[in-house]
Amino acid sequence: MRAVVVLLGLALAAFAANFRLYLKDGSYHVVREYKVLEDRVRYYSVERGDWEEIPADLVDLKRTETEFKQRRDTLAQEAKLLAEEEKVDRERAREIARVPQEPGVYLVAAGELIPLKQAESKVHGNKGRSVLKVLTPIPIVSGKATVEIDGARSLSKVTLDRPEFYIRLSVDESFGIVRLKPEKNTRVVEKVTIVPVTREIIEEPELVEVFRQQVDEGLYKIWPTKPLAPGEYAVVEYTEGKLNIQVWDFAYDPKAKQ
Repeated sequence: MRAVVVLLGLALAAFAANFRLYLKDGSYHVVREYKVLEDRVRYYSVERGDWEEIPADLVDLKRTETEFKQRRDTLAQEAKLLAEEEKVDRERAREIARVPQEPGVYLVAAGELIPLKQAESKVHGNKGRSVLKVLTPIPIVSGKATVEIDGARSLSKVTLDRPEFYIRLSVDESFGIVRLKPEKNTRVVEKVTIVPVTREIIEEPELVEVFRQQVDEGLYKIWPTKPLAPGEYAVVEYTEGKLNIQVWDFAYDPKAKQ
């Protein structure tokens, strides 16, 4: 991008150096500069590489000056836009570089990135609780179940009602923020229904509406569109209908100490 800006700057200089001196009959000379001297115009001809003169009443000075200004202003605007794009690209590259390469979730807090610890998800069904393995769902019988994580409260606290996170995916999957439901010593991530016969898995997470900004391949920034209510939440990565949800829990507590 920087090379493009340099080339455009050279092009701007070239246009400033060489432009058209229009005559009233519609023809023109390509010139480097000109001077109006009483009844004549003296100009440097790019074609012949020398100074020449022409009667002033044959020259269309208004058209010459108008076109020169328009072309100069257009190139200056394009150079400005490209410079702004280059600045955005540099900032984006710095943003990408600061996020660790390891898949996971990183909380943005006071300008720093704090990795969230991934919670161990468990399926609570008719046969008790079993650890949920990523990409290798455990067999569960038809009926109702819940996906849970241990503990009534998260150790990871945020004090902003619209916290920002980076999530780096290991594979192309869905992701978002869910609200967790505390129950005794666990928190429910989602309700699950296993349909008899077809074994279809229907998942019902309480998703929070979020903005998603792709920063790089497999890297996204995510934050709530509206302020969160105090409580338990998690950033999740999942494939719908596969019961392989991954959970990074946090609590929004505006009174928590950072």
